[in-house]
Amino acid sequence: MTRLLPLLALFGCYDPSQYAESPQLTTEVEDWRDEVIYQLLVDRFANGDLNNDYNVTENPEALARHMGGDYRGIIEEVDYLVELGVTTVWVSPIVVNVEEDAGVAGYHGYWTQDFKGVNPHFGDLAEFREMVQVLHDHDIKVVLDIVVNHVGQLFYYDINRNGQPDQTVFGAGSQDPNDTTDPIEIISEWDPAYDGRGVQAWTSLGESGPAPLGWVNLPGLNRVPPLPAEFHNDSWYNRRGRVTDWNVEQQVEKGDFPGGLKDLDTLNPEVVAALIDVFQYWIVETNIDGYRIDTVKHVEHSFWQQFNPAMRQAALDGGKENFLQFGEVFDGDDALIGSYTFDGELDSLFYFSHKFQVFDDIFKRGGPTQSIQRLYAERATNYHNAPHADGIGLSPQEAMVTFIDNHDIPRFLYDQPEPAALKAALGYLLTMDGIPCIYYGTEQGFAGGNDPANREPLWGSGFATDGELFTWTRDLIALRKEHVALRRGGFEVRWVSDRVNGEEDAHIAAFERVHADERLLVVINTAGAGAAHTSFGGSDMPVGFAPGTTLRAVFPEGDTRTWTVSGSGTVRVEAQPWEVLVLGQ
Repeated sequence: MTRLLPLLALFGCYDPSQYAESPQLTTEVEDWRDEVIYQLLVDRFANGDLNNDYNVTENPEALARHMGGDYRGIIEEVDYLVELGVTTVWVSPIVVNVEEDAGVAGYHGYWTQDFKGVNPHFGDLAEFREMVQVLHDHDIKVVLDIVVNHVGQLFYYDINRNGQPDQTVFGAGSQDPNDTTDPIEIISEWDPAYDGRGVQAWTSLGESGPAPLGWVNLPGLNRVPPLPAEFHNDSWYNRRGRVTDWNVEQQVEKGDFPGGLKDLDTLNPEVVAALIDVFQYWIVETNIDGYRIDTVKHVEHSFWQQFNPAMRQAALDGGKENFLQFGEVFDGDDALIGSYTFDGELDSLFYFSHKFQVFDDIFKRGGPTQSIQRLYAERATNYHNAPHADGIGLSPQEAMVTFIDNHDIPRFLYDQPEPAALKAALGYLLTMDGIPCIYYGTEQGFAGGNDPANREPLWGSGFATDGELFTWTRDLIALRKEHVALRRGGFEVRWVSDRVNGEEDAHIAAFERVHADERLLVVINTAGAGAAHTSFGGSDMPVGFAPGTTLRAVFPEGDTRTWTVSGSGTVRVEAQPWEVLVLGQ
C-alpha cells in the first residue's frame, strides 16, 4: 500500500543498517518494584527529525494535530530522562494509524490501520530498535502501548444501502418541549448507536436486515483496509455499533468504541490467533520489556487467558524474563479492575480506583485519608495473590501501577492549581508500594485539562532541570532508589483519619515501609490548611520501631528535627500543610 512518507526521508542522518536485523532479546528487569515508569506520547516528547514532520501543525495551540515528536527526539533527550531518574519509559503505540478523522489527527497511536507497520510520523522500525537499545544502554526499560480491542475508523455501516457513508436526519422536532410525536433522530453511518442484533439497514419504510460494511479507500488519510490483510474481513468484527450504556457488559465488550473505532470479535479463534501473532512479533522484533494494554475491560476475560500467557511464552522463548503486562481498566470499581488479574491474565493494572479515591478525593479535594487503608485492605481480596506462571515473579497485589494522572484525564494541576498539593501527591506516589508511573510534563508543572489539552509538547518547557517540581520529583525518585524499603518493602498503614477541617489528625496519612534490611515511616499532611498530628484524643501513633528509638528525617534533606519513640511504642509527628516526611533511624 502507499505510505505517507518516502522511506529516504525516514532514515534521516542515522545508519539504519545497524538495526536492520531482529535484536537479541535481553532481560533488563530484576524486580519491577524497583522501576519508576515515565509515560510519554511520542508525538509530544521531543522532535529530533524534521524529515518526518509530515502533516505537522504550525499552530502550537492545535493539540488535536500532529506536533512532530519522534523516536529520534527520545534518543536525543535521553539525558533528560536520566537526570530525572526514571527507569522505564512507556511509549505510545508504534503502529501505523488512520491519519486523521474529522480534522483530528491519529498522533496518539490508538487508531490502528496496520498492526505490523511502524507509524512513519515517528520513524521506522530500525529507528525504534535504536531507541530501545539507547534506552537500555542508559538502564531505562521500554514498555510499549498496544491496542487489541479495535481498529481505527476504517469502515462504515451502509444503513441506507447507497454505497457511501452518510449522516441522516429523521423527524422535524418541535419547539414545544412537551411534544414528542416527531423527535429528531440523527444517524451517522460511521458511528451508529449499539444494536445487540448487529447494526441493521433501514429507511423510513423499515428494516432490511444487517447493514453491509463499507470499507473505505482514502490513501491520503490512510483510511484504507487494515493490515495484515486477514483483518480485512467482515466476520472479524462485532458490527454492533457504538457503546451507549457503559453499565451493560455486553455493550462494553462488543460495542464499537465512541468515535467510530471498530470492535474486533475477540471470541473468534482466528482473531485471537492473529492478535497473538501480531504482538508476539513486536516482542521478538524490538526487545521491548513489557506491554501497557489499552481498553482491557472491553475485551472478554477468555481472550486475556489466552493472550497474556502467549506473550510471556514468546518473551521467554527469545530469552527475555520478567516481561510485564499491565492494563487499563478505566473504571473506579476496584473489584472489576482486580478481576483481570486472575486465571493467568494481567500481571498488573492501572490502579484507577486508587487514583480516584486517593489522589483525587484526598490530595485534590481534601477528603478524609481513611480511604487509603480501606483500599489497601480490599486489595487482598480483589486482586490475585500469587505470581502468574512465567510472569514477573510478583503477585498483582504487589505490582499495581500507581499514577496521579495520564493522557485520558485532566492533569492534577488543572483541578488543583496549588503546586504544593502536587508535591504532596508525588511524595505519596513515590513512597507507597507498587510501581509508580509519572505522566510526562508533571515534572514541569503542566496543567492541561481533558484530552487533548493534557497532551502538551514537552519541548515547550525547554527540558529544564532546575524547576521546583522537577527537582522535587528527581529527589523523590533518588530517595526511592536509595532505600530498598521504599521499593520492595511491605506497606503498613499506621495512621489515617476520617476527620477533616482542622481536627487534630485531619488529613494525616502515615505508613511504614518495611524490609528485612530497613524500616521507614512516611508521614504526609494531604491538605493545605493547618498543621496536623499523628495523634487524636490523647492517643499517639503506634509504630514498628523499638521504644526509645530516635527517628531522623531521611527526607527532606536538611531537616534536623528528631522524634523519639515512647516507651509504649508510639510517636507523635506534626506535619505542616502538604508536608512530606520520611523518617528512619
